[in-house]
Amino acid sequence: MDEQELISRSKDGDVDAFNLLVEQYQRLVYNLALRMLGNTEAAEDASQDTFLSAYKAIGKFRGGSFKSWVLRIAANSCHDKQRVSRRYRIVSLDTLLLETDDLPQANNTESPEDYALRQELGRFLSEGLSHLPEDQRLVVILSDVQGLSYDEVAQVTGCSLGTVKSRLNRGRTRLRDFLLQREELLPSKFRLNKEKR
Repeated sequence: MDEQELISRSKDGDVDAFNLLVEQYQRLVYNLALRMLGNTEAAEDASQDTFLSAYKAIGKFRGGSFKSWVLRIAANSCHDKQRVSRRYRIVSLDTLLLETDDLPQANNTESPEDYALRQELGRFLSEGLSHLPEDQRLVVILSDVQGLSYDEVAQVTGCSLGTVKSRLNRGRTRLRDFLLQREELLPSKFRLNKEKR
């Protein structure tokens, strides 16, 4: 069955069809929630809330990108959880690397040193993301981590294309500044050469 047929059957109350949609998007939703919330338990809760809300609201889905629609629900769920807890915790990179598939993965030729460097860089990027304001973090994750187009990010966030580009620019700048302030802690291969500045 294609996605449109699954959506149509879900609107008619077919739970099995909706479960197939969940299987297709659960990883994407979970990865967004994990990066937004920085906590595996909270990400699992937000993912579950997302699909429960989506199931209840599937009758109101008017077409367009189902992926954007479900990611918007996920972003709202994360926002609600952050508003309630108002505390940000950083997940260890070990957990992040084990539970996400959108970070560069090791291959058979990766040396232990390269693996350690990748882990260290991932830890700094994760910490840097956690320091961004929520609106900027969301667009950076959607665009730069999950690879959505600017138009898709605009659909997910409910913002204009100009607002998305502005938030993305500010978020990238803050992330770069965060990393530059801690440059001496970065693996040497990722440090800027002083002569090139």
